[in-house]
Amino acid sequence: MDTNVTTPHVVLLATGGTIVSRNTPESGATLAADGGSDLLASAGLDPELAVRVVDVMRTGSYALSFADMLEICSSIREALADENAVGAVVTHGTDTMEESAYLADLLHNDERPVVFTGAQRPADHPDPDGPENLKQAVAVAASAGARNQGALIVFNGRIFRAAGVRKIHTSDLQAFGDPDAGPAGRVSPAGEVELGTATRRLAPLPWAGPAASPAPRVDVIACHPGADGSLLAAALEAGSRGVVLQATGNGNANRGFVAVVGQAVAAGVPVIVSTRVQAGPVMAVYGGGGGKDLEAAGAISAGMLKPSQALALLQLLIRLGTPVTRIAEVFAERGNLHQTN
Repeated sequence: MDTNVTTPHVVLLATGGTIVSRNTPESGATLAADGGSDLLASAGLDPELAVRVVDVMRTGSYALSFADMLEICSSIREALADENAVGAVVTHGTDTMEESAYLADLLHNDERPVVFTGAQRPADHPDPDGPENLKQAVAVAASAGARNQGALIVFNGRIFRAAGVRKIHTSDLQAFGDPDAGPAGRVSPAGEVELGTATRRLAPLPWAGPAASPAPRVDVIACHPGADGSLLAAALEAGSRGVVLQATGNGNANRGFVAVVGQAVAAGVPVIVSTRVQAGPVMAVYGGGGGKDLEAAGAISAGMLKPSQALALLQLLIRLGTPVTRIAEVFAERGNLHQTN
């Protein structure tokens, strides 16, 4: 880690993921292996662009906890405490990048950009995609046009705003998309950044840095044909402090779920209704156990937030000790993902 950069620079926060992973001959598994300096050396960056490396952790994002995500956010804040930093790049596994990037966006209180990137191919692949993704992410982080844009994901030449982005393919090099809004911009192979005008950003949520106490338990429960409220009831029994329902269609479940949702709400446990559908908002329309009945039982709409990002927001709000009435207000404010100026 170089802590003596006294000129304008980008901070690279390395957290692990496929972008630094290599095959382990003993087990045959692919595991995070390289550090940030190894990754930086592979990218072939413009020598005039200074980059300071900070190794935050070295793990696959599938193994991250909420506390780990907060640690990443804390590292971003520390990096941007340096007035010479023009922006930060976070290299991260793709599995849960949408959660970490959104959490960072919710907490980001700085005009300088935070850019997440990663890879679909490991570092020891004959043709890895990580070096080019990193090169493009650094270009965006150093771009004046990325200021006041919050947290972004840069992947395979496309730029996405954190809110609404999703991993859309398990192996394709174009791993991310925003089914509702599409990309916010692009990066050319030459590193030229094209990024639209910043959308209206809501005020950041209060900082909830790492603490000694365990993170509150929050669960995602899937609705599907034949499901009932048993798993939701089990989550409550296990001590869940909040639940996100991955509902069907525009936010529907069935009568069995509705009954348990009512019990959860009566016990002060917020239940957020999202949907497994790729695009579009939750709408309380149907009875017979559908969204209208969930609403009547006290469930809160996630708006356009899909389950992964609804989970990140709910975890943060519960960590902050937010009353259920205020949780509903925040989801109403943030469920419209693409604010206009």
